[in-house]
Amino acid sequence: MRVVFAITAKDLRQRLRDRSAWVIVFLAPVLISALMALAFQHNSEFRADLGVVDLDRGPAAAGLARALGGPQLAGTVRVRRYDDAGAARRAVDAGRVHAAIVVPEGFTASVRGGGASPVTVFDSVDFGLQAQLARAVTESYVAQVDADRLSVATAVAAGAPSRDVARLAAEAARLRLPEQARPRGLSDDPLKVISYFGPSMGMFFVLFTVGFGARGYFVERDQGTLDRIAAAPVGRGVLLVGKSLSAFVYSLAGLVSVTVVSWLAFGARWADPFGVAVLGVAMAVAVVCLTALVIALARSERQAEGLASITVFALALLGGNFVFAASSTPAIRRLALFTPNGWALRGFTDLGTGVRGWAAVGAPLLGIAAFCGAVVAVTAVLLRLRRPR
Repeated sequence: MRVVFAITAKDLRQRLRDRSAWVIVFLAPVLISALMALAFQHNSEFRADLGVVDLDRGPAAAGLARALGGPQLAGTVRVRRYDDAGAARRAVDAGRVHAAIVVPEGFTASVRGGGASPVTVFDSVDFGLQAQLARAVTESYVAQVDADRLSVATAVAAGAPSRDVARLAAEAARLRLPEQARPRGLSDDPLKVISYFGPSMGMFFVLFTVGFGARGYFVERDQGTLDRIAAAPVGRGVLLVGKSLSAFVYSLAGLVSVTVVSWLAFGARWADPFGVAVLGVAMAVAVVCLTALVIALARSERQAEGLASITVFALALLGGNFVFAASSTPAIRRLALFTPNGWALRGFTDLGTGVRGWAAVGAPLLGIAAFCGAVVAVTAVLLRLRRPR
């Protein structure tokens, strides 16, 4: 083990003397992730400015306004009141509000029986999500009002006197639909942009260590360093373990620095720190395996550099390092499952939305392990084919 650590220390010293290595693995990921977080921060905070026009002036219409300003929508919906539908329509067209809800005259009276004009929702093509929110809240409330009206009509049909209609309507207004849909899936805490792009950029730049390691191997081979080490009483296995350990330590240090800076300086949050550490270790192992594969495929330093560049950008594009994985096409999401960084980002996304433990990192770890196993198998076959007979 002393020889292994000596080889590891020698490789790490060589890399740390290279200023470009410091920039690519430690400085650039932090700067790029911070810039991307600032660029996407506005889009990640969902807000809805909704206009409300109350032409009814009754308790049923007031209930809709209370629903929009309730605690479940606090911090998400901001209500602005307008006197007539024309003013609300102009506000939507001008972008002062994202959507507007017009409650017609007679809306409260319709609960006691009779008909009323439908509630109108003005929306804009530029704010589709906010319009969907306005329609969903309005439709839910109108469904409640229809249920109240149906209960009053049922009571009257069953023989309730007409003088009790007002009292029955008031009692029905205090009731709520008993059947509700409640999600019981994984946590749905909002994902902060830096919680995604911090690890994403860290993995992207750490993948460049594949090129560093592969080029270093061929440089040492051409300089005769490997032959001198092999001439010593050191087996090839010890040499391989030492170089692999240096690549692992260097990659893991880069990932740790990015995640720590993202956490302390930019407010990144993950539900399970142990899960973050495990994913970082898994990605460092994947970098070691990819380095070995590039060395097995290449014949020279130039070839190693070209293969490493192709590998890095292919994995980054397919794995979702530049865009949110959820916003990509279904084909790209499926292809991301064949990349270690795609699996790791899936784990970081779950950790960033409140998921803990094996539920967050179990599948990503298995996916990265399968990728590493396939890469090691291919590398072993290539090295065996290249072995002189």
